[in-house]
Amino acid sequence: MVGYSPNSEHHLSGSQLGIAGATSGAVSRALTQPLDVLKIRFQLQVEPTAGRMTSKSKYSGVIQATRLVIREEGSSALWKGHIPAQGLSLLYGASQFYTYELFTHYACDLQYNPAAFWVHFTCGALSGCSACFLTNPLDVVRTRLIAQGEPKIYNGVISAFTGITRNEGLLAFYKGLTPSLILIAPQIGAVFACYEFFHDLWCASLPRAAGWAPLMCGALAGVCSKTVVYPLDLAKKRLQVTGFEHARKGFGEVVIFKGLGHVLWRTASKEGVHGLFKGVWPSVLKAALTTGLQLAVYEQTCNMLILMAHHH
Repeated sequence: MVGYSPNSEHHLSGSQLGIAGATSGAVSRALTQPLDVLKIRFQLQVEPTAGRMTSKSKYSGVIQATRLVIREEGSSALWKGHIPAQGLSLLYGASQFYTYELFTHYACDLQYNPAAFWVHFTCGALSGCSACFLTNPLDVVRTRLIAQGEPKIYNGVISAFTGITRNEGLLAFYKGLTPSLILIAPQIGAVFACYEFFHDLWCASLPRAAGWAPLMCGALAGVCSKTVVYPLDLAKKRLQVTGFEHARKGFGEVVIFKGLGHVLWRTASKEGVHGLFKGVWPSVLKAALTTGLQLAVYEQTCNMLILMAHHH
């Protein structure tokens, strides 16, 4: 169901594909937001997050970080930035799945093999870039809301939007866009390509468990794609809080980065190569859950829309 197939008897409209994509994004976001909060806190911390040198680190592990956030900021802090994140997921899910279906349709029209790995990769990369450009302002706001400690600089989404616009200008909403695009193209391309590969393999090997294929194969695709591009995700988050250092004094050392290359070089040289993978465990776990849920919910929503269309 994911991607256009010329052999399918059922083709949903653009609005129906958007609804299915938005639904998948909203459900997965609501369930995995705490992991996103932990991941971003780890990514923005300059001090070590594991090993023997964590005595000066605010966060040193997933369980420790969860307990500390709850103790200092309350359990609701695990859902910090959830409103812009939910808006991000709705818009991103709708645009990503709609454009993916559109690009795979174009590929079929151009006589490319719709089952080819590179076709899914290319169409996924293009759909990811389209959705990323559209949603980057919400991603910046979400990151700022999660990154700030107490006392808060922004009291909510509107406060963040107005504050960033007034103090930094509209271009600030596209901070981190370059690493975002560099990150998202191979990541989303790999998600769709790996998903189709694992899905075919799963259905051929375990035909009786085909109903679990979207969830399990989506999770595998999420893990593979996220691990490969993770350092770029870390760089993106660090760039998005540029100009926001005053809100992070209680979290440890504050470093001002000048661009993508500076983030990667400085992080690797000062924090070690493993520093480029800070927060990778909550991130990979989140990627598995999010991608699996997104693809499973997307396919189920599409099936429901097809059934509803038949009844009418």
